[in-house]
Amino acid sequence: MTISAPRWDLTNVYPSLESKEFQNAVKEYKSLLDKLENFYKSKISKASPKTPAKELGALLGKSVDQFNAISELSGTIEAYIYSFISTNSRDKTAMRIYSEFEQVQVRQSKLNTQFRAWVGKLYSKLDKAIEKNQSAKSHAFTLKETRDQAKYMMSEAEEMLAAEMSLSGGNAFGKLQGTVTSQLSVDFELDGKTEKLPMPALINLRSHPDEDTRRRAYDAENKAWEEVKETLAACLNGVKGETNILYKKRGRKDALHSAIDAARIDRKTLEAMMGAMKDSFPMFVKYFKAKAKKLGKEKLAWWDLSAPMGKTDKVYSFEEARDFILNYFGKFSPDLHKMTETAFKNNWIDAEQREGKRGGAFCMGVPAVKESRILSNFDGSFDQISTLAHELGHAFHNYCAYEAGKTELQQNTPMTLAETASILCETIITEAVLATTTDPDEELAVLEAQISNAAGIIVDIYSRYLFEKEVLERREQAELSADDFNDIMERAQKATYGDGLDERYLQKFMWTWKPHYYSSGFPFYNFPYAFGLLFGTGLYAIYQQRGDEFVKDYKNLLASTGEASAAKLAKRFGIDITKRKFWEDSLALIGKRIDRYCEL
Repeated sequence: MTISAPRWDLTNVYPSLESKEFQNAVKEYKSLLDKLENFYKSKISKASPKTPAKELGALLGKSVDQFNAISELSGTIEAYIYSFISTNSRDKTAMRIYSEFEQVQVRQSKLNTQFRAWVGKLYSKLDKAIEKNQSAKSHAFTLKETRDQAKYMMSEAEEMLAAEMSLSGGNAFGKLQGTVTSQLSVDFELDGKTEKLPMPALINLRSHPDEDTRRRAYDAENKAWEEVKETLAACLNGVKGETNILYKKRGRKDALHSAIDAARIDRKTLEAMMGAMKDSFPMFVKYFKAKAKKLGKEKLAWWDLSAPMGKTDKVYSFEEARDFILNYFGKFSPDLHKMTETAFKNNWIDAEQREGKRGGAFCMGVPAVKESRILSNFDGSFDQISTLAHELGHAFHNYCAYEAGKTELQQNTPMTLAETASILCETIITEAVLATTTDPDEELAVLEAQISNAAGIIVDIYSRYLFEKEVLERREQAELSADDFNDIMERAQKATYGDGLDERYLQKFMWTWKPHYYSSGFPFYNFPYAFGLLFGTGLYAIYQQRGDEFVKDYKNLLASTGEASAAKLAKRFGIDITKRKFWEDSLALIGKRIDRYCEL
């Protein structure tokens, strides 16, 4: 718990929240919105399908250029403010500025709504208009997708009202969940000393080598969630209630319909992947039982799921983690090594565990400076090294897009493909270690980290999918209590983990601290992770076959994830994601690791 880790530095973006540079950026953002609003009133609102194609093309091109400029600036400002909020939820100044900025962002949301509605009305004329202007032509995919999705819009007035109301609706509930969970802390005895641990640090104890510590942390965690469960249940009811209302009003079949379109896949692809995942559960139960046996148990309790195996006495300093990652990334790609070295050298990473900081890990782009920033909660474990590698993969994804000169609209990547680079970077680290180690204990430790993570993404993600599906269905009828949420979560876990876990000790409070549930605009923020794992695993298998020549095509893929459907991009590598075979082949690779794990 005392591992020294860095905090990130964003002073090259703006000196401070109170600086003239930051204030001028906000003023410029408002000015750009003024210009686009005037452009819409004077030009866009007067154009129709009867307008000549050349004139429509010019309007489309100018709109695209303005939206790109606005998105780059707003994305930079938001990332900068969020860097304070995510690392210190008690920063009242940052909270106030963020709230003020969100009010301004409503104007951008309204403009997006107006533009989408207008593009939708150009349906029969859009293709010809795009061909008449270079900016429009380079954003053809985005414009055509906008046209196709416009049919799922409410009236312009209703969409604009929804944008305004979201700040005091689903968005507010999401922020409350983040505040409550980040400020919650627990007195906990660790190594003979009682410390006040923030929840992310307590949750990290799931991977502590001592079972008594893990079990006490599990009990302490559940006791803490018990105290705030009603507040978080109110948050989840608010978010899912808004989700149901809006998607029904927009003519969606259900919330999953929206999630599938946002993921740029179809139901056939989702069903192929989810079916393959479900059929793989016995393979993971085999792993759970093997792990239980190695721990001297008949079945695993929840607090044993992340228990380290093999060589567990190694605690990495942050510097050792850095060198470890750089070594193996360098063997994959000079560009990946170069970017990662820059990330460590220029303090792109906030890895220190501290009270008030958000749990988990994430990566966010900072468009104006063409960089990324990474948040993690580093505790010296190999699992946290994998987490760093994962988030650096996201940063590399951004890097490839920036290097290719992609605009903000061209970088609009679906969640399914957003996990491609992160999963592959994780795989690079673990596979490299497995290929070089001669120590069975080390091999077991690395396999454990890899398979445990895969189980979380395949088995646990499926349980989260089942949970969210039932919650959304039942929320249409009435609000659910905290106990209802607990019951749904436990049943979902029993359906996926099967007899691989001790049913007496599951984690019914999983819904409380996962922020993915608390975003009304992104329902089913779960299956894209499974897509990312299996797609990344499949790509790594192709890399093993093709070697260095794979890297160039891979970088081009990452730079293009905002400009094509998932199926079309996958075909570049001869992959058909609509068939179960691809997903089964990727799962089979994980199965081989499980077989080896059981042998050790």
